[in-house]
Amino acid sequence: MGNRVTRGDFEWVYTEQPHTQRRREILAKYPTIKSLMGPDPHLKWIVSGMVLTQLLACYLVKDLSWKWIFFWAYAFGGCINHSMALAIHDISHNVAFGNKQAKWNRWFAVFANLPIGLPYSASFKKYHIDHHRYLGGDTLDVDVPTDFEGWFFCTPFRKFIWLILQPFFYGLRPLYVNPKTVTQMEIFNALVQFSIDFIIYYLWGLKPIIYLIAGTLLCMGLHPIAGHFIAEHYMFLKGYETYSYYGPLNWITFNAGYHMEHHDFPSIPGCKLSLIWNGLLKHIFQPAKRPLWEKTEVKEPKMGVQGWGEGYTQCKRV
Repeated sequence: MGNRVTRGDFEWVYTEQPHTQRRREILAKYPTIKSLMGPDPHLKWIVSGMVLTQLLACYLVKDLSWKWIFFWAYAFGGCINHSMALAIHDISHNVAFGNKQAKWNRWFAVFANLPIGLPYSASFKKYHIDHHRYLGGDTLDVDVPTDFEGWFFCTPFRKFIWLILQPFFYGLRPLYVNPKTVTQMEIFNALVQFSIDFIIYYLWGLKPIIYLIAGTLLCMGLHPIAGHFIAEHYMFLKGYETYSYYGPLNWITFNAGYHMEHHDFPSIPGCKLSLIWNGLLKHIFQPAKRPLWEKTEVKEPKMGVQGWGEGYTQCKRV
């Protein structure tokens, strides 16, 4: 089924993740960037509107045929749910209510989780800290594909299947690579989520539940917005582990494309990351620019699950 991947391993590096040092150097030269740090005053209202929109959609789809359920799950609900997952990402950095109100951020993330259909926010927070602290760290950063994924999904067809199955690998990989004790917040997240799911099922039947969950799974797989899973950290250029995207999909993803900027300054909310790019620091981030999320290569033999770049590979750190 096409050419096999020619690169059989990760790009191993033996240095600390680069963003802490970059942050020190940039702040030393541009200390006014600190003024961008802090909560996003609009985030909680935008997220609340999205939750209510999906609740209304649940009512509207309850009598649709199954083909239209899946159509709208992919075309509409999936876009909102992926955007909501990225809102939860922002909330995990305490930008909804600020660092001094950390618990409010955790509880609000559980509320934002409701349209996704499955408990997600508390577990994401637990593992996302490691992604920033140990970027690419072997057995520590669970965003990095496993050796099995790199070995098995090595042809264009298999890479295509891997893209479709991305939500399952993303959700289950942490349990295998770096299992952690279940927290009280994860239990609370699950209880709230399944209670709301049951209420929706009781009021409007099974179709709204399928609409929500199908939207989540479809939008995390073979979907234009899901291109950020590949674009963010695969080594397209030697020496760069993180990449940014400055296209229109940022408008519906809380500027998630500004990923180099985010890793350098995780305390700056997504709504202000564009101010870094448009300001004095544009030249600093230019080399790590990716033009498209919407396009991913499955035919290129140099691009495998371990790395989709120009002869390079996803970085692993020891």
